[in-house]
Amino acid sequence: MSNPERVAYFNGKIVPESQVLIPFRDRSFKYGDGVFDMTRTFGGRIFKLKEHVDRLYRSLKYTGIDIGLSAAAVMTITEEILERNLPLLDAGDDFWVAQRVSRGVDVVGGDFWQNSGPTLIIDCTPLPFKARAHLYRDGIDVVFPSVQRTPPESLSPNVKSHNYLNMIIADLEVRSMNPNGWALLLDTRGFLSEGMGSNVFLVKDGVLYTPKSQYVLAGVSRQTVIELAAELKLKLVEDDLTPYDAFTADEAFITSTSFCICPVHSFNGKTVADGKVPGPITKQLTEAYSDLVDCDFVEQYLRYA
Repeated sequence: MSNPERVAYFNGKIVPESQVLIPFRDRSFKYGDGVFDMTRTFGGRIFKLKEHVDRLYRSLKYTGIDIGLSAAAVMTITEEILERNLPLLDAGDDFWVAQRVSRGVDVVGGDFWQNSGPTLIIDCTPLPFKARAHLYRDGIDVVFPSVQRTPPESLSPNVKSHNYLNMIIADLEVRSMNPNGWALLLDTRGFLSEGMGSNVFLVKDGVLYTPKSQYVLAGVSRQTVIELAAELKLKLVEDDLTPYDAFTADEAFITSTSFCICPVHSFNGKTVADGKVPGPITKQLTEAYSDLVDCDFVEQYLRYA
Protein backbone atom coordinates (compact mmCIF):
# COMPACT_ATOMS: atom_id res chain seq x y z
CA MET A 1 0.00 0.00 0.00
CA SER A 2 1.43 3.40 -1.01
CA ASN A 3 -0.41 5.18 1.80
CA PRO A 4 -1.09 2.53 4.43
CA GLU A 5 -4.16 3.15 6.53
CA ARG A 6 -5.64 1.16 9.37
CA VAL A 7 -8.82 -0.73 8.54
CA ALA A 8 -11.99 -1.23 10.56
CA TYR A 9 -15.07 -3.42 10.42
CA PHE A 10 -18.11 -1.30 9.54
CA ASN A 11 -21.52 -2.94 9.26
CA GLY A 12 -20.42 -6.12 7.52
CA LYS A 13 -17.44 -4.79 5.57
CA ILE A 14 -13.76 -4.22 6.27
CA VAL A 15 -12.86 -0.77 5.01
CA PRO A 16 -10.15 1.89 5.52
CA GLU A 17 -10.80 3.93 8.67
CA SER A 18 -11.42 7.05 6.58
CA GLN A 19 -14.49 5.35 5.08
CA VAL A 20 -16.14 4.67 8.44
CA LEU A 21 -18.67 7.51 8.31
CA ILE A 22 -21.59 7.88 10.71
CA PRO A 23 -24.72 9.82 9.66
CA PHE A 24 -25.54 12.82 11.83
CA ARG A 25 -28.89 11.22 12.70
CA ASP A 26 -27.13 8.26 14.33
CA ARG A 27 -28.66 7.73 17.77
CA SER A 28 -25.30 7.36 19.47
CA PHE A 29 -24.28 10.79 18.15
CA LYS A 30 -27.66 12.31 19.01
CA TYR A 31 -28.34 10.71 22.39
CA GLY A 32 -25.34 8.63 23.44
CA ASP A 33 -27.60 5.65 22.65
CA GLY A 34 -24.92 3.05 22.17
CA VAL A 35 -22.46 0.80 23.98
CA PHE A 36 -18.88 -0.31 23.50
CA ASP A 37 -16.10 -2.34 24.95
CA MET A 38 -12.36 -2.11 24.63
CA THR A 39 -9.33 -4.21 25.40
CA ARG A 40 -5.67 -3.87 24.47
CA THR A 41 -2.89 -5.93 23.00
CA PHE A 42 0.39 -6.95 24.59
CA GLY A 43 3.07 -7.65 22.01
CA GLY A 44 0.32 -7.71 19.40
CA ARG A 45 -1.80 -10.27 21.29
CA ILE A 46 -5.29 -9.37 22.48
CA PHE A 47 -5.78 -9.59 26.24
CA LYS A 48 -8.91 -11.29 27.60
CA LEU A 49 -10.96 -10.74 24.45
CA LYS A 50 -13.70 -13.13 25.58
CA GLU A 51 -14.16 -11.32 28.89
CA HIS A 52 -14.49 -7.97 27.12
CA VAL A 53 -16.88 -9.26 24.45
CA ASP A 54 -18.97 -11.01 27.12
CA ARG A 55 -19.26 -7.67 28.91
CA LEU A 56 -20.22 -6.01 25.61
CA TYR A 57 -23.08 -8.48 25.27
CA ARG A 58 -24.25 -7.76 28.80
CA SER A 59 -24.33 -4.07 27.88
CA LEU A 60 -26.26 -4.92 24.70
CA LYS A 61 -28.79 -6.95 26.66
CA TYR A 62 -29.23 -4.18 29.24
CA THR A 63 -29.88 -1.59 26.50
CA GLY A 64 -32.02 -3.89 24.35
CA ILE A 65 -29.79 -3.77 21.26
CA ASP A 66 -29.48 -6.88 19.05
CA ILE A 67 -26.59 -6.71 16.57
CA GLY A 68 -27.53 -10.02 14.94
CA LEU A 69 -24.13 -11.61 15.52
CA SER A 70 -22.94 -14.09 18.11
CA ALA A 71 -20.22 -13.22 20.57
CA ALA A 72 -18.01 -15.81 18.86
CA ALA A 73 -18.50 -14.06 15.51
CA VAL A 74 -17.57 -10.68 17.01
CA MET A 75 -14.43 -12.22 18.50
CA THR A 76 -13.45 -13.69 15.11
CA ILE A 77 -13.96 -10.35 13.34
CA THR A 78 -11.98 -8.57 16.06
CA GLU A 79 -9.04 -10.94 15.61
CA GLU A 80 -9.14 -10.38 11.84
CA ILE A 81 -9.16 -6.60 12.19
CA LEU A 82 -6.19 -6.78 14.54
CA GLU A 83 -4.30 -9.07 12.16
CA ARG A 84 -4.89 -6.68 9.26
CA ASN A 85 -3.66 -3.69 11.29
CA LEU A 86 -0.64 -5.20 13.05
CA PRO A 87 1.79 -4.47 10.14
CA LEU A 88 1.05 -0.75 10.65
CA LEU A 89 1.97 -0.78 14.35
CA ASP A 90 5.29 0.79 15.32
CA ALA A 91 7.84 -1.49 17.00
CA GLY A 92 7.27 -1.76 20.74
CA ASP A 93 3.77 -0.28 20.58
CA ASP A 94 0.36 -1.86 21.11
CA PHE A 95 -3.27 -1.25 20.22
CA TRP A 96 -6.51 -0.47 21.92
CA VAL A 97 -9.02 -2.82 20.25
CA ALA A 98 -12.66 -1.74 20.42
CA GLN A 99 -16.15 -2.89 19.48
CA ARG A 100 -18.59 0.04 19.19
CA VAL A 101 -22.35 -0.27 18.75
CA SER A 102 -25.07 2.30 18.09
CA ARG A 103 -28.78 1.50 18.18
CA GLY A 104 -28.95 2.90 14.65
CA VAL A 105 -29.88 5.90 12.53
CA ASP A 106 -33.22 7.62 13.14
CA VAL A 107 -35.74 7.41 10.31
CA VAL A 108 -36.70 10.86 8.98
CA GLY A 109 -40.39 11.36 9.68
CA GLY A 110 -40.56 8.31 11.91
CA ASP A 111 -41.35 8.18 15.59
CA PHE A 112 -38.67 8.19 18.31
CA TRP A 113 -37.94 4.46 18.08
CA GLN A 114 -37.87 4.00 14.30
CA ASN A 115 -34.31 3.52 13.13
CA SER A 116 -32.16 1.76 10.55
CA GLY A 117 -30.94 -0.96 12.92
CA PRO A 118 -27.65 -1.27 14.82
CA THR A 119 -24.31 0.02 13.60
CA LEU A 120 -21.26 -2.06 14.55
CA ILE A 121 -17.69 -0.82 14.26
CA ILE A 122 -14.58 -2.76 15.31
CA ASP A 123 -11.32 -0.84 15.22
CA CYS A 124 -7.75 -0.52 16.51
CA THR A 125 -6.10 2.61 17.92
CA PRO A 126 -2.44 2.91 19.02
CA LEU A 127 -2.11 3.26 22.79
CA PRO A 128 -1.03 6.72 24.08
CA PHE A 129 2.28 5.68 25.61
CA LYS A 130 4.04 9.00 25.00
CA ALA A 131 1.15 11.14 26.25
CA ARG A 132 0.85 9.17 29.50
CA ALA A 133 4.50 8.34 30.20
CA HIS A 134 4.73 10.97 32.95
CA LEU A 135 1.99 9.21 34.92
CA TYR A 136 4.21 6.16 35.38
CA ARG A 137 7.30 8.28 36.05
CA ASP A 138 5.69 10.54 38.66
CA GLY A 139 2.47 8.77 39.65
CA ILE A 140 -1.09 9.99 39.08
CA ASP A 141 -2.37 13.08 40.89
CA VAL A 142 -5.98 12.18 41.65
CA VAL A 143 -8.55 14.90 42.33
CA PHE A 144 -12.11 14.42 43.63
CA PRO A 145 -14.38 16.74 41.59
CA SER A 146 -17.61 18.26 42.85
CA VAL A 147 -19.43 16.35 40.09
CA GLN A 148 -20.72 13.06 41.49
CA ARG A 149 -21.01 9.74 39.66
CA THR A 150 -24.40 8.91 38.16
CA PRO A 151 -26.03 6.69 40.82
CA PRO A 152 -26.91 3.05 40.04
CA GLU A 153 -30.55 3.89 40.78
CA SER A 154 -30.49 6.07 37.63
CA LEU A 155 -28.24 4.05 35.31
CA SER A 156 -26.30 0.88 36.04
CA PRO A 157 -22.56 1.61 36.14
CA ASN A 158 -22.03 -1.90 34.78
CA VAL A 159 -23.18 -0.90 31.28
CA LYS A 160 -20.33 0.56 29.23
CA SER A 161 -22.23 3.17 27.25
CA HIS A 162 -21.16 5.89 24.82
CA ASN A 163 -22.60 8.53 27.13
CA TYR A 164 -19.50 9.70 29.04
CA LEU A 165 -20.75 13.22 29.75
CA ASN A 166 -20.85 12.67 33.52
CA MET A 167 -17.18 11.69 33.46
CA ILE A 168 -16.22 14.39 30.97
CA ILE A 169 -17.72 17.26 32.97
CA ALA A 170 -15.93 15.94 36.07
CA ASP A 171 -12.65 15.65 34.18
CA LEU A 172 -12.97 19.17 32.77
CA GLU A 173 -13.46 20.51 36.28
CA VAL A 174 -10.35 18.72 37.53
CA ARG A 175 -8.19 19.77 34.58
CA SER A 176 -9.21 23.41 35.03
CA MET A 177 -7.48 23.21 38.42
CA ASN A 178 -4.70 20.76 37.56
CA PRO A 179 -3.95 20.09 33.87
CA ASN A 180 -2.35 16.78 34.82
CA GLY A 181 -5.02 15.79 37.36
CA TRP A 182 -7.02 12.58 37.11
CA ALA A 183 -10.69 12.84 38.10
CA LEU A 184 -11.94 10.20 40.52
CA LEU A 185 -15.63 10.76 41.15
CA LEU A 186 -17.38 10.20 44.45
CA ASP A 187 -20.78 8.53 44.41
CA THR A 188 -23.88 10.32 45.65
CA ARG A 189 -23.25 8.86 49.13
CA GLY A 190 -19.80 10.46 49.32
CA PHE A 191 -17.76 7.30 48.77
CA LEU A 192 -15.00 6.72 46.20
CA SER A 193 -16.40 5.58 42.88
CA GLU A 194 -14.41 5.56 39.63
CA GLY A 195 -12.66 7.68 37.04
CA MET A 196 -12.67 7.84 33.26
CA GLY A 197 -12.46 4.16 32.29
CA SER A 198 -10.62 3.40 35.51
CA ASN A 199 -10.93 1.80 38.95
CA VAL A 200 -9.02 2.64 42.13
CA PHE A 201 -7.30 0.49 44.75
CA LEU A 202 -5.95 1.57 48.13
CA VAL A 203 -3.42 -0.26 50.30
CA LYS A 204 -3.47 0.07 54.09
CA ASP A 205 -1.47 -2.08 56.51
CA GLY A 206 -0.84 -4.64 53.76
CA VAL A 207 -4.54 -5.00 52.83
CA LEU A 208 -5.96 -4.05 49.43
CA TYR A 209 -9.23 -2.11 49.27
CA THR A 210 -11.41 -1.22 46.29
CA PRO A 211 -14.96 0.17 45.93
CA LYS A 212 -17.89 -2.25 45.72
CA SER A 213 -18.70 -3.45 42.23
CA GLN A 214 -22.37 -2.43 42.39
CA TYR A 215 -21.26 1.24 42.38
CA VAL A 216 -18.61 1.08 39.62
CA LEU A 217 -17.98 -0.51 36.27
CA ALA A 218 -16.07 -3.56 37.43
CA GLY A 219 -13.22 -3.41 34.95
CA VAL A 220 -11.53 -6.46 33.49
CA SER A 221 -8.19 -5.01 34.65
CA ARG A 222 -9.72 -4.57 38.12
CA GLN A 223 -10.75 -8.23 38.11
CA THR A 224 -7.29 -9.25 36.92
CA VAL A 225 -5.73 -7.47 39.92
CA ILE A 226 -8.21 -9.20 42.25
CA GLU A 227 -7.19 -12.57 40.81
CA LEU A 228 -3.47 -11.75 41.05
CA ALA A 229 -3.91 -10.61 44.65
CA ALA A 230 -5.46 -13.99 45.49
CA GLU A 231 -2.52 -15.80 43.86
CA LEU A 232 -0.09 -13.65 45.85
CA LYS A 233 -2.12 -14.32 49.03
CA LEU A 234 -2.82 -10.63 49.53
CA LYS A 235 -5.98 -9.83 51.46
CA LEU A 236 -8.47 -7.81 49.43
CA VAL A 237 -11.65 -6.10 50.64
CA GLU A 238 -14.43 -4.58 48.50
CA ASP A 239 -15.97 -1.84 50.62
CA ASP A 240 -17.31 1.70 50.77
CA LEU A 241 -14.20 3.89 50.86
CA THR A 242 -14.07 7.54 51.91
CA PRO A 243 -11.70 10.35 50.88
CA TYR A 244 -10.21 9.96 54.36
CA ASP A 245 -9.30 6.37 53.48
CA ALA A 246 -7.54 7.66 50.38
CA PHE A 247 -5.71 10.45 52.23
CA THR A 248 -4.40 7.99 54.84
CA ALA A 249 -3.55 5.08 52.52
CA ASP A 250 -0.06 3.61 52.44
CA GLU A 251 -0.27 3.12 48.66
CA ALA A 252 -2.80 3.59 45.90
CA PHE A 253 -3.06 2.75 42.22
CA ILE A 254 -5.40 3.03 39.26
CA THR A 255 -6.35 0.13 37.00
CA SER A 256 -7.65 0.42 33.44
CA THR A 257 -7.35 -1.30 30.07
CA SER A 258 -4.54 0.99 28.94
CA PHE A 259 -2.83 1.54 32.29
CA CYS A 260 -3.12 -2.02 33.62
CA ILE A 261 -1.73 -0.69 36.93
CA CYS A 262 -0.48 2.87 37.46
CA PRO A 263 0.56 4.24 40.87
CA VAL A 264 -1.16 7.21 42.51
CA HIS A 265 1.07 10.04 43.77
CA SER A 266 -1.54 12.15 45.53
CA PHE A 267 -5.23 12.69 46.34
CA ASN A 268 -6.40 16.32 46.26
CA GLY A 269 -2.81 17.45 46.62
CA LYS A 270 -2.14 15.23 49.65
CA THR A 271 0.81 12.99 48.86
CA VAL A 272 0.26 9.27 49.36
CA ALA A 273 2.61 8.08 52.12
CA ASP A 274 6.13 9.36 51.31
CA GLY A 275 5.32 10.12 47.69
CA LYS A 276 7.62 7.46 46.31
CA VAL A 277 5.94 5.40 43.58
CA PRO A 278 5.26 2.63 43.13
CA GLY A 279 4.81 1.30 46.67
CA PRO A 280 5.91 -2.28 47.47
CA ILE A 281 2.53 -3.96 47.02
CA THR A 282 1.77 -1.93 43.90
CA LYS A 283 5.14 -3.00 42.52
CA GLN A 284 4.49 -6.64 43.44
CA LEU A 285 1.15 -6.63 41.64
CA THR A 286 2.61 -4.77 38.65
CA GLU A 287 5.32 -7.39 38.25
CA ALA A 288 2.75 -10.18 38.50
CA TYR A 289 0.57 -8.45 35.90
CA SER A 290 3.57 -8.02 33.56
CA ASP A 291 4.41 -11.70 33.97
CA LEU A 292 0.80 -12.67 33.21
CA VAL A 293 0.72 -10.72 29.94
CA ASP A 294 4.39 -11.39 29.11
CA CYS A 295 4.99 -7.69 28.57
CA ASP A 296 6.69 -4.97 30.61
CA PHE A 297 3.92 -2.41 30.16
CA VAL A 298 5.59 0.03 32.55
CA GLU A 299 8.66 0.15 30.32
CA GLN A 300 6.39 0.68 27.30
CA TYR A 301 5.39 3.98 28.89
CA LEU A 302 8.68 4.96 30.54
CA ARG A 303 10.69 4.76 27.28
CA TYR A 304 8.95 8.03 26.40
CA ALA A 305 9.41 9.69 29.81
